[in-house]
Amino acid sequence: MAREKQRLWLTFGEALCQRPIIWELSRSFDLAFNIRSAQVTQTTGIVAIELEGEREVLKRAIQWLEKTGVAVEPVELSTIEG
Repeated sequence: MAREKQRLWLTFGEALCQRPIIWELSRSFDLAFNIRSAQVTQTTGIVAIELEGEREVLKRAIQWLEKTGVAVEPVELSTIEG
């Protein structure tokens, strides 16, 4: 199976700010990740992350994030490369 990369914005609210979402993601799915940018306060979190892995694993991981309450949006290349 082919590996691929996806660059995503993860946005979450106050209920998830104290939860270790990225740690849970790394323990639950066989993915490599690189945090490109992050701003987390007591009430909101915004993380630009690059995930790499098998297509089906990426798909399940994104579904898990959304089910958990994290908003997931694709990142435009120039946003995190610049």
